[in-house]
Amino acid sequence: MKQYHIALDETQIAKTVILPGDPERCEGIARHLEHPAFLAQNREFTTWEGYLGGERVLVTSTGIGGPSAAIALEELAALGADTFLRVGTCGGIALEVCGGDVVIASGAVRHEGTSREYAPPEYPAVPSFAVLSALARSAGELGLNHHVGVVQSKDSFYGQHSPERMPVADQLLYKWEAWRRLGVLASEMESAALFTAGAALGVRVGACYSVVWNKDRLARGLPDSECHDPEAAIRLTLRAAEILQKPS
Repeated sequence: MKQYHIALDETQIAKTVILPGDPERCEGIARHLEHPAFLAQNREFTTWEGYLGGERVLVTSTGIGGPSAAIALEELAALGADTFLRVGTCGGIALEVCGGDVVIASGAVRHEGTSREYAPPEYPAVPSFAVLSALARSAGELGLNHHVGVVQSKDSFYGQHSPERMPVADQLLYKWEAWRRLGVLASEMESAALFTAGAALGVRVGACYSVVWNKDRLARGLPDSECHDPEAAIRLTLRAAEILQKPS
């Protein structure tokens, strides 16, 4: 049966799915695979297919934020997919995280709303250990400058980037300082929803991010570079997917 949002049916599914946010990134990621081909497009959900290590893999975009990411996960899992690797972009929080680095999420602050529909607030948003291990191993094999740790998942992009103009500015700034002091590496918008929904659905989920910049470094007069090329994170994700396909 064709799924309502992603416009795929069970004849088109693969066990492993790469999840970028931007629909325009799907084709570029699929071009790293053998025999890439377009499958479907509806709303923010674009899907390509290809082969990695002889096995079929999908690349499905989720749009921005937790609600649409959880929709994609739900519908792909309903068709039979069981392993999901989110690849996207983030902004650095910890001062050691610089533009162009890669962040691998070992957990996520649930500063968003979608995960509350899946689990009580006490439940931690953490990735599948198998996927986390594959991502960390891949980063080491590829020699990438990377960090493994907790990320913050939010619902409002401008709540992060322009907190001072928000009516709840005091709360936003207070919590941002708390995340920084707790060693949170970066801020993004999907991990908490995907990790929590994945646990509820019984599927494997992990995530890695290309750091665009670190505004806290710039605010402190530290050098930083702005990077809009997620290629390193994409290569890392595809290598991890290949590792996960092999029996342990």
